[in-house]
Amino acid sequence: MASPTLICDTEPWKNLKNHVDEIKKTHLRDLMSDTERCQSMMVEFDGMLLDYSRQNATPETTDKLYQLAEAAHLKEKINRMYSGEHINSTENRSVLHVALRAPRDSVINSDGNNVVPEVWKVLDKIQEFSERVRSGFWVGATGKALKDVVAVGIGGSFLGPLFVHTALQTDPEAIESSRGRQLRFLANVDPIDVAKSINGLNPETTLVVVVSKTFTTAETMLNARTLREWISAALGPSAVAKHMVAVSTNLTLVEKFGIDPENAFAFWDWVGGRYSVCSAVGVMPLSLQYGFSVVEKFLKGALSIDQHFYSAPFEKNIPVLLGLLSVWNVSFLGHPARAILPYSQALEKFAPHIQQVSMESNGKGVSIDGVVLPFEAGEIDFGEPGTNGQHSFYQLIHQGRVIPCDFIGVVKSQQPVYLKGEVVSNHDELMSNFFAQPDALAYGKTPEQLQKENVPPHLIPHKTFSGNRPSLSLLLPSLNAYNIGQLLAIYEHRIAVEGFIWGINSFDQWGVELGKSLATQVRKQLHAARTKGEPIEGFNFSTTALLTRYLEASSDIPADPPTLLPRI
Repeated sequence: MASPTLICDTEPWKNLKNHVDEIKKTHLRDLMSDTERCQSMMVEFDGMLLDYSRQNATPETTDKLYQLAEAAHLKEKINRMYSGEHINSTENRSVLHVALRAPRDSVINSDGNNVVPEVWKVLDKIQEFSERVRSGFWVGATGKALKDVVAVGIGGSFLGPLFVHTALQTDPEAIESSRGRQLRFLANVDPIDVAKSINGLNPETTLVVVVSKTFTTAETMLNARTLREWISAALGPSAVAKHMVAVSTNLTLVEKFGIDPENAFAFWDWVGGRYSVCSAVGVMPLSLQYGFSVVEKFLKGALSIDQHFYSAPFEKNIPVLLGLLSVWNVSFLGHPARAILPYSQALEKFAPHIQQVSMESNGKGVSIDGVVLPFEAGEIDFGEPGTNGQHSFYQLIHQGRVIPCDFIGVVKSQQPVYLKGEVVSNHDELMSNFFAQPDALAYGKTPEQLQKENVPPHLIPHKTFSGNRPSLSLLLPSLNAYNIGQLLAIYEHRIAVEGFIWGINSFDQWGVELGKSLATQVRKQLHAARTKGEPIEGFNFSTTALLTRYLEASSDIPADPPTLLPRI
């Protein structure tokens, strides 16, 4: 059997490698003076504008990237994903998060079955249930309406829904539909997170949504048992069925836990956790908070990008262009990181979510065929809303390491503020920075310019900005539920494009398993030490010393402590 071909062995990859020296001779000051080039690097779709003219790239670069996409069979891989083939080969699964927002009459097959009717069956069930809760028809054990929701989940069951919730909190339509309600998320197994998530809540008016596909995730289930005890202690064990519902496929464990299986909302193994915000994982808690009609607009926004990604030619395809440019920056220009910089406080949880989607998807060292990669794949993602980030890590971006930046701006603020007598509105002030920062990175400031400004010679090296630092700008018309769905889908597909080009499996995450299994061993040792006084064994010197110190310093904890709930 012939050994699999790695993408780095293809001619287009080698051509791009040879092209790097040519690009290094250019500077963005010069590239930005070419109006025709800049015009060719702007793409519009559905009211949004992508400008990637501040990338270290020429039209020749993009042509070579399209050739690389062809060598990687990008279009074929996209088609295979949409047609439900098992492109997640290590887990033998389809990858169909696009089916979660498909129209009701769509046909998307997995293993010969159209999954769209299953999706809509769950969506209809969520709509019905959320409306019953929101209308006060479904009440708690004491007859009070359930106004507060705590969603318990971790990783993909937490970060995506939290991002959407945070973005919607300041949207006028969403504000109106969520009056008198609150949604909180409990993810960390740290008891402090438990305390914060229930602080000020009344069990009588609280509904807990436990999100775990298998109902076995260690952190989630411990947190779920803790909230079950919180409810039972206040209202009695029989209240659990009225105050807890599940997003899971394991109906046996759901029922054993004390939740009525009728109040379990399914999702499927063709949905990876980090791609599951459009499933019951996100739709359930978000519909309880904002109403299904708002969440449906979010799904339609994601759908608009799904259709664009599937059908638009590569040179006009926003996720494809973003993915190819990331490959160019990471694998050819040697920039391992990317800063995600939304100029909207409503998007403060966007970077943490994309950090997970990107780094869990593409943090791989072998090809999809199991061959060790002789090049770097994946990128380090981080970010913070502007202008906060400008007063934090922009120093490094401007004068330290070269980190490609994604600037995300919004034309119309969710919450406009105008002060009489001010030169510009608050949003204009924010957007002034959005427009200025990419140019500051691209052009920099030369010693000659500083000399003309009479800067003292000893300060010139410190005030010089080399420039030539790449960025791209994505300008959204507004930030409503529809636009939030669009933004999510753009980045989901961008990450898939990168993985398809690199030839890796972006849809498994074996890297999270080793730490889990080692934690299981530690858990057993802690239990044995606390209850039987057994010595720590089976670990290296360092771990043994740390565990011993921990046990000695917490020896006042009884071996079989009574139930203790947070005191906040």
